Amino acid sequence: MTTNSPSAHSSQPLLHQKGEVIQEFGTVKQFPTALTYEARMYSCQRLNKVLADTQILYGLYKKHHWLMRGATFYQLHLLLDKHAGEQLDIIDTIAERVQSLGGVAVGDSRHVAEITSIPRPPDGVEEVPAMLSRLLEAHETILIDTHDATARTAECGDDGTIDLLVSQVIRTGERQVWFLAEHLVDTPLVRA
Repeated sequence: MTTNSPSAHSSQPLLHQKGEVIQEFGTVKQFPTALTYEARMYSCQRLNKVLADTQILYGLYKKHHWLMRGATFYQLHLLLDKHAGEQLDIIDTIAERVQSLGGVAVGDSRHVAEITSIPRPPDGVEEVPAMLSRLLEAHETILIDTHDATARTAECGDDGTIDLLVSQVIRTGERQVWFLAEHLVDTPLVRA
């Protein structure tokens, strides 16, 4: 028997569903993590800030990867894509940390834009040194905030967040800064 209405045993997806918000952004639910509510709340706030900035950095890496120009196009095209992939891994790790603390990770790009401290780039194509400088400035913004968050999170005893911030955000960011900055060194031409 064929019918137009889905039954309880139908494989028809139930589309256009709406639901109530079951946890507000900026709140944490109780998890038995051996951390106080205040420590978890603080860590989630700081992690969401780093998460928003890192999502913007990822977007900048992809944009500049696509728009790369010049004699070092291929090398920079590959490098920026590699760095973007590493930032994407960091994004996922930070978001999962927020969730594991009972918080709500910032995920919507419009919400990210409200939280980030990283300035919006022009919509068009910049010269290569300007694109690399923009990436370096975004990294520095994240690193400054992450160093501060690490120190303050230590006061709350949140070792898991400290480990993530140091081992993932800071170490990866410092290495990526080194690779980018070396492309901005003015090297003299060798003439034969």
